[in-house]
Amino acid sequence: MDYDARVAHLRAVYAALPLGAPVRLAKRTSNLFRQRAVSTAPGLDVSSFDGVLAVDPVAHTAEVQGMTTYEHLVAATLPYGLMPLCVPQLKTITLGGAVTGLGIESTSFRWGLPHESVIEMDILTGDGEVLTVSGRADDPHRDLYYGFPNSYGTLGYALRLKIELEPVQPYVRLRHVRLATAQAMADAMAEITRTQEWEGRPVHFLDGTVFAPDEHYLSLGEMTHDRQGMTPSDYTGMDVYYRSIQTKREDLLTIHDYIWRWDTDWFWCSRAFGTQRPLVRRLWPKTKLRSDVYWKLIAWDRRTHLSTRIARLLRRPAREEVVQDIEVPIDRLPEFLDFFHREVGIEPIWICPLLQRDPEATWPLYEFDPSVTYVNVGFWSTVPLPETVDPAEGRVNRLIEAKVTELEGRKSLYSSAYYEPAIFWNIYGGTAYTELKRAYDPQSRLLDLYDKVVRRC
Repeated sequence: MDYDARVAHLRAVYAALPLGAPVRLAKRTSNLFRQRAVSTAPGLDVSSFDGVLAVDPVAHTAEVQGMTTYEHLVAATLPYGLMPLCVPQLKTITLGGAVTGLGIESTSFRWGLPHESVIEMDILTGDGEVLTVSGRADDPHRDLYYGFPNSYGTLGYALRLKIELEPVQPYVRLRHVRLATAQAMADAMAEITRTQEWEGRPVHFLDGTVFAPDEHYLSLGEMTHDRQGMTPSDYTGMDVYYRSIQTKREDLLTIHDYIWRWDTDWFWCSRAFGTQRPLVRRLWPKTKLRSDVYWKLIAWDRRTHLSTRIARLLRRPAREEVVQDIEVPIDRLPEFLDFFHREVGIEPIWICPLLQRDPEATWPLYEFDPSVTYVNVGFWSTVPLPETVDPAEGRVNRLIEAKVTELEGRKSLYSSAYYEPAIFWNIYGGTAYTELKRAYDPQSRLLDLYDKVVRRC
């Protein structure tokens, strides 16, 4: 069945769903960390919309179906010496998911977020139409193109996306630069974002890791053909990438292994499963050192509540899950990290700068000041709570939300959110969203954004 036939079939299936029945995607994988109400409704099967339709090595573009994972997308583009402008860190994130739910990586200081490199896309809207949308001034559905990012499937689903690609070289040479303070890190990131170089050498990839209030690292990646006598490191076996940041001043990875450097150990979260212990790592199948495997273990634990039951038996304090990515203006980063070390205490912390690529664009559901460099701060763990505090209250997450709002930032909505409606809609494009919902899902067949990400319906 070709693409057009799959679209026609999906539209017929969608039209046959009873009005008022909740519509959800039937997906094998997920990178969302917010729990939702259990639904017995059958999911909308879009599994056939997986695969790269075409790569144009001359125009540096690719046409990709919405359910294609970045693992498959990168595998299709690297043989041409090309990669997407922004590849989120985890292999099973889908292109459609990264556009409707956002994504980020170490090229975001040059290229912004994944949706900024989308040329056009086919969207199955809430009213059952399939529309091809773009940012062209004469496109009658230009509002949907700009309003789709951060809508999380509440306006429709991306079936096909045409995206830009950039040329790559076989290797990435890394410099891990240690900085004593958050201010020094922020200053260095701002300078690199402005000049795209450091100490006279180009910087193509930029992210950071904070291990302690006085231990910050920037990892500067430079694409190269020349190995300069270095042997590429391999972090898919016994060695752990994030630990190398503290011990190696320079490193070399293949472009493939650099793109997926964080996936093997789910950044550092694999330590929760013991896989960073040498004995466990030797026994753990290397094909199972993957983020989606760890996610399945987490999902199983959520269903069985095994870790919670064990903690109670051992009389350990209840713990609140704090799994978030936030963005604040780069000059507010030191203040946020000071708050975070004092009130939350999770370490390590991931740092990634981003700058909106097109200063004339407005993405209303996740709007940045295009003149400002922002910094993504990612932290993924649990924190102990006093005996009288219920984890369901979201005490620590609420503190973080309030601080981020105070610092004129925002957070990604892939995880638990606790905003009151007025605050939420003020941050996430309330008026624009209402107009888009009225235009493209007039019968509200898809969930409302607040219901989906805060009420977790």
